Amino acid sequence: MRLRTGSVAVVCALLLVPQLLRAESSLCQAGRKQSPVDIVAPVKTSLPALELQYRLSPLKIANDGHTARVRIANGSRLLIGKETYSLQQFHFHTPGGDRIEGEEFPMAAHLLHKSQSGHLLALVVLFRQGAENAALAALWPSIPAHADGDHRVTDATVDAAALLPAGRAYYRYEGSLTASPCTEGVTWLVMKQAQTVSADQLAFWRTRFADNIRPPQKLQGRVVQESW
Repeated sequence: MRLRTGSVAVVCALLLVPQLLRAESSLCQAGRKQSPVDIVAPVKTSLPALELQYRLSPLKIANDGHTARVRIANGSRLLIGKETYSLQQFHFHTPGGDRIEGEEFPMAAHLLHKSQSGHLLALVVLFRQGAENAALAALWPSIPAHADGDHRVTDATVDAAALLPAGRAYYRYEGSLTASPCTEGVTWLVMKQAQTVSADQLAFWRTRFADNIRPPQKLQGRVVQESW
């Protein structure tokens, strides 16, 4: 997740006050709730179920020079208990960033949500190399070859729900943006069940992008919760 995913107020403040940008960027080295992490010794907890209310959306995709980013503006929502988060966009990282008991995944999808109060939530889907992924197969041909802004793909739609595994169990921890200014206070939900991505799909991705993930950060005393 990059700075553009934050609130408009935060972006404006950083543009107007360079000192604030420098102070926030120090979080990348000194922050105690940074992402991604290696999920070890999670604590089983009665976490609320994830209720996806995603809708088909016209495909609006960008190559931003670092990743393929799909913007969503159709009312797709994620409900967790009494909280409602609107899906803003999703993008991809290689390798996956978050690890589980030391296992590194070749790719991850980050689905970024925001509540009405402006709280950010990242829903993470990890991919292991294996069979071809149908959702990625539908999306990959539309990735622009060069970084030149958003592309509206005529007569094409995207279903963000197709990225998610059938199982809805997840890990939860409090984290941050993964690029400067590394702002903390972002809730991270990492799906326990991984999806697959084929060797050919990874090879195609690498014709467009270099590896773009931050290495795992120390937990610094944080407890990772695990749903039943």
